[in-house]
Amino acid sequence: MKKPVVDYRKLRISNITDKEYRHLLLLLGWLAYLIMYFVTERFIPESRCHVVHSVVDDIVPFNEYFVLFYVSWYFFMVISLLDFALYDIESFVRAEKIIVGMQIISVITYIAWPSVQHLRPEHFEHENFCTWLLGIIYKADTPTGVCPSLHVGYTLAVLSAWLIRKDIKAVKKALIVLWGLMICVSVCFVKQHSFIDVLAAVIMYLFLELLLFGSEISLATVFRSVKVSTSDRSKSDIKEDY
Repeated sequence: MKKPVVDYRKLRISNITDKEYRHLLLLLGWLAYLIMYFVTERFIPESRCHVVHSVVDDIVPFNEYFVLFYVSWYFFMVISLLDFALYDIESFVRAEKIIVGMQIISVITYIAWPSVQHLRPEHFEHENFCTWLLGIIYKADTPTGVCPSLHVGYTLAVLSAWLIRKDIKAVKKALIVLWGLMICVSVCFVKQHSFIDVLAAVIMYLFLELLLFGSEISLATVFRSVKVSTSDRSKSDIKEDY
């Protein structure tokens, strides 16, 4: 079992600004965003919102089973950020900087250009666990403030941090990418977002990636990290043989 790079047992409110812990302050962005989210939901009426729709939305069928990938996003985010906070602070900071940037851009967008989608089915053709779960989500989450999709944006921010990790095996990276992509696709199949919302999230991610990190990440960087993790594994195998 890997040893955490930071001993959080010593964390206190009085020392959270210390170099060892100050990366956790980035999590305050979540609190600020949630406050603004509820403010915009309460004070911006649906009548002021712009309807988001595309031809792709008519092509993509509703499929309730994709809700399993949709709700797995919560586990994806918690597991990823917790892993970063424990074992790779650089990845945590990278992901959180992009996430905070997305929160700022999204709140401004929701206020300046409020959006709404009318893609949800009026009734479910089947009654099962997935439609029951979707019913709860539909009641809790209004169809406003949808563009860009933060479900997709946050997923891409975390995926970028996973991909540049040098201590993760290629197979694990591939599985994480597959999981992340299924989450991104699921938002359209469960009709929580329009394809335009997804496209806007991708553009927002690419903009922030270039703005914050420039040319740090590239396909070459990803391949090098995969090569390093693979070669490290080979070296450990050789040592075991001896």
